[in-house]
Amino acid sequence: MPALYILIRPYTWDGTQMSKTHDFTAQIVWTGDRGEGTKQYRGYDRTWRIAMPSQAPIECSNDPMLGGDPSKPNPETLLLSSLAACHMLWYLHLASNARIIVRGYEDAPVGVGETGSRGEGRFLRAVLRPKIRVDRGTDLAKADSLHHEVHHFCFIARSVNFPISYEANYTEA
Repeated sequence: MPALYILIRPYTWDGTQMSKTHDFTAQIVWTGDRGEGTKQYRGYDRTWRIAMPSQAPIECSNDPMLGGDPSKPNPETLLLSSLAACHMLWYLHLASNARIIVRGYEDAPVGVGETGSRGEGRFLRAVLRPKIRVDRGTDLAKADSLHHEVHHFCFIARSVNFPISYEANYTEA
């Protein structure tokens, strides 16, 4: 006899489907021990690695202002990159749904941060500045309006506590 599977979806009191939770995992490994650990503040490197199963490791460091290696990504640039990438992926999805054909997409986002008197830092805002190549004749107002829709979907944008603005530029191919 074949197995019977019942899919149970949780619903709220008004009959709407509840949201689903997701687990995201990563492994962070400090790689900066020069032999004496953190015995002295300037005696260790601020390098670390992001390691995830079945993915290429990412070698990282601290912000250069705090003694990090400027040739490696730091937590702040990774957050800004994640925000811009999430926005891009949702923009492409929404553009496809709206029948806007995107041929190219590049972004050079800027995050503005501040450091307090005790060394604590935070982002004040981020500006996404995508350069988007679309087919000739595209309704550019419609294409631009999609950026405001992305914020309703992008996991990262919905999770940060600072404002995000958009300065998109379009070229027609």
